[in-house]
Amino acid sequence: MAGDAESLVRRQRELASLYATAKSLTALGELDDVLRSIVHHAHDLIGTDFTYLSLVADGKLSARASEGTISATFLTACIPATVGLGGKVLASQSPHWVSNYATSTLIDHDPNFDRLVTTEALVALLGVPLVIRGEVVGALFAADRTERSFQAGEIALLSAFADHAAVALDNARLYEASRNSLRELRIAYRKIEGHMAVVERAQAIHEALTGAVLGGGAPGDIAQLLADQLGGSVALLDRTGAVLVRRDSASTPCRTASEVDLADAIRNAHRSGRCTTSVDTAGIARSVATIQAGDSYLGALAWSREAVVDHGAQDDMDLRTLERATHVMGLLILKERAVAEASERMSGELLTELMVGSPGISPSQRARTRARNIDADRLDLVVVADSRTVSSPDLLRHLHDIARDLSGLAGEHLGRATMILPSADDDRTVEEVHRRLRRALGGPVVVVGERALNHDWSRAFSLASRCGAVVRGIGHTDLGATTGRYALYAMVFDAERVRELDRFLADSVGPLLDYDRRRGTDLVETLAAYYVHRANVAATARALHVHVNTLLKRLDRAGKVLGLDWRHEHDLELQLGLRLHQLRAVATAPS
Repeated sequence: MAGDAESLVRRQRELASLYATAKSLTALGELDDVLRSIVHHAHDLIGTDFTYLSLVADGKLSARASEGTISATFLTACIPATVGLGGKVLASQSPHWVSNYATSTLIDHDPNFDRLVTTEALVALLGVPLVIRGEVVGALFAADRTERSFQAGEIALLSAFADHAAVALDNARLYEASRNSLRELRIAYRKIEGHMAVVERAQAIHEALTGAVLGGGAPGDIAQLLADQLGGSVALLDRTGAVLVRRDSASTPCRTASEVDLADAIRNAHRSGRCTTSVDTAGIARSVATIQAGDSYLGALAWSREAVVDHGAQDDMDLRTLERATHVMGLLILKERAVAEASERMSGELLTELMVGSPGISPSQRARTRARNIDADRLDLVVVADSRTVSSPDLLRHLHDIARDLSGLAGEHLGRATMILPSADDDRTVEEVHRRLRRALGGPVVVVGERALNHDWSRAFSLASRCGAVVRGIGHTDLGATTGRYALYAMVFDAERVRELDRFLADSVGPLLDYDRRRGTDLVETLAAYYVHRANVAATARALHVHVNTLLKRLDRAGKVLGLDWRHEHDLELQLGLRLHQLRAVATAPS
């Protein structure tokens, strides 16, 4: 009776402890905490030397928690799930035990685990399965360091505990999965929030760009808005790659690339049709997007800023914003081009009316010029421009730009790019027009100007055109000058028949030129100096630094070469020929 009473008390204590353990296990959440608690309570309940728990992962049984072990390396135990006592427990999903693990022949031994058995002095070992919804997920082990047998009550107790532990383990796994899912949802939500913020920012920029255009903003306003919103610096480039506008962010300005550095980026963007980005050695990122209108290439937008390692969605959206800005900029350029073309057409039509109706100005013409902020009475210089390397529309477009700046009119008249404008100093004005045209065209251009007296623009245009033809005929391709130097020759020769000029030069001074080339003499220069000094022999000799007798011999030789008495016959033709030769020599001389 005493033994039965003692057994009943022990049983009640075990059940109470099992209940308390199960209750505490269900209150845990973290997987590692649950595993450690399972092993700790099992160790207290069973009363063996040490207890440990192993879980199945990737076909292996790995120790995850232990109590009472003496070797820290025991938790590194990892054996195939098909060997050892654990393999039998997993395969049968039922408890198994051995009184002496090292000598047992009923199990397949693993050499690595056997070494740990020796280190821990493990002898007797009991294992029970951890089963969750019919699947064995691991095993709970109780071990002693002396040889012994495990009683049915001990096996039942550890099995009952393992059942509670499996529930707690399942809950912990579900809890951990829920936490991971919640964490992933929070991460996803933050990403969505960030993406929405980027989208809203891009939408706000796009609306601001559209509003700027509708409000009459210029390309510079659009570039400044982009720079302020995106940061860094934004440049607008024309079709040739030249920078038209450059704007910096007030808060984060950035060094911009030169036109040469941007050339490759522009070509790549033009070829791909998409925004391209590159980073230089100084850590400056540059993105270039082309401005297209159908098949027409209008230019490009270049955005420079400090390179950031990973801006993710924001950087991608900013690049899309830059691409959308090219659409807005394209519309603005087309709008400005349409306005400019209308203005140029009106300017050209008014110029033609003034030319055809000159001399004089009608009241309606005076009113129309005044409406364009131009004083018709001050339009006293006619300029004609010509270039062999640039098309007439391009030449005329740049001439219109200059005319707007100088309060003049530009247009095409009788097939020539023409401008009439006010001028206080004709030579300086023509030189300025030539300089600006040459810079804008990037190549040589001939510009000839003639003053229009009493509003007779037609006469001035005719003389400027003829002088321009003479200038080209004697070899000039890059020149800005008034007609004064060439007017006489323009009236003498048919400017449209350049061969007549060549034939005249050959007839008048050709023999002298041939003689000088063959003999190495300077008869042409001698005669030119003679005429410059008004046929004064002494003055000519001093200018050439020769003796008077030497000069007279040269003059006599010139007469023999020409085969005529040039001092009394054909004097005018010879002077003209010498002067034209000098002008041609200036045109063909290396710069």
